[in-house]
Amino acid sequence: MAAGKTKTTESDSKYNHLEKMNVADLLKNINKEDKTVPLAVEKAIPQIEKLVKVIVTQMKKGGRLFYMGAGTSGRLGIVDASECPPTYGIAQGVVVGIIAGGDTAIRKAVEFAEDDENQGWKDLQSYKITPKDVVVGIAASGRTPYVIGALKACNAKKITTGCIVCNAGSELAKTAKYPIEVISGAEFVTGSTRMKAGTAQKLTLNMISTSVMIKLGRVKGNKMVDMQLSNNKLVNRGTNMLMKELNIDYKSAEALLLKHGSVRRATNAYKK
Repeated sequence: MAAGKTKTTESDSKYNHLEKMNVADLLKNINKEDKTVPLAVEKAIPQIEKLVKVIVTQMKKGGRLFYMGAGTSGRLGIVDASECPPTYGIAQGVVVGIIAGGDTAIRKAVEFAEDDENQGWKDLQSYKITPKDVVVGIAASGRTPYVIGALKACNAKKITTGCIVCNAGSELAKTAKYPIEVISGAEFVTGSTRMKAGTAQKLTLNMISTSVMIKLGRVKGNKMVDMQLSNNKLVNRGTNMLMKELNIDYKSAEALLLKHGSVRRATNAYKK
C-alpha cells in the first residue's frame, strides 16, 4: 500500500492469541502499548501549538470552540467541552461538543450516523456558527464522512477548521486547515480505537483546552480561580486557595468564597 494510505489504527495487533493470555499478561501488555501514546502526542506538539494559537485568537474575538466526532471520538469531545465551564468558569455554549447521531449517541451507538456527509454541517448550523468560531473534527481513522463533510462546509464558509486524527495522510487531515496527526499505532485488540487512539485524543484534547483556557486568563498562578462551586469538594478547594492567598482562617475564607461565588471575585473583593 502506498505511503500515507496505510491505516495504522487498523493494523494487526503486535500480540496474538489474546484469549490464551492470563490476566496479568493482558494487563501488562495493554499497559506496555499505552506507554507509547504520550510519545506519539509529543511528536505532534508543533501541530497542537498552531491550533491552540488560532483558537485563542478566535475566542478573544468572541468565537466559540466546537468539537465534532462520531463514537468514541465524539464522546471524548463532549467530555472535554462539558468540563470547561465548571473547571474554568466559562459560560455554557462557549466550548461545544457535537456527536454524530445526537445526544442519544453519547450512551448508545447510533447505526450509520457517522456515514452522513451532510449531517455534520446541519448540526453546526443549529448553533448559528460564524467565521469567528473554530471547528475541530475528531476521528481516529481520519475518514469519518460526518466530520469531513462538516469541515469542508466550514472551509467554504471561511470558518477555521482543525482536526485530531491517528493515521497519517488522512482525508480529514487534508481537509482541516490546522491538522493534528497523532500516530498512535496498532491497537492491542486490532482496530479497537477506543484504546490507544482514544487515549491519544484525550491527551490532545486536555492539552488544547487547558492551554486555551490559560491563555484566555482563566488560571492564575496554577490555580483554577474561576471554577464553579458545584460541590463541597470544590468549595473546600476554593476555601483553601483563599486561605493561602489571603492568609486568613478557614471560616473567613469560606464565607468570603460563598459570598462572591469564585476564588477570583473573592480575592479581588478582599483586596479592594
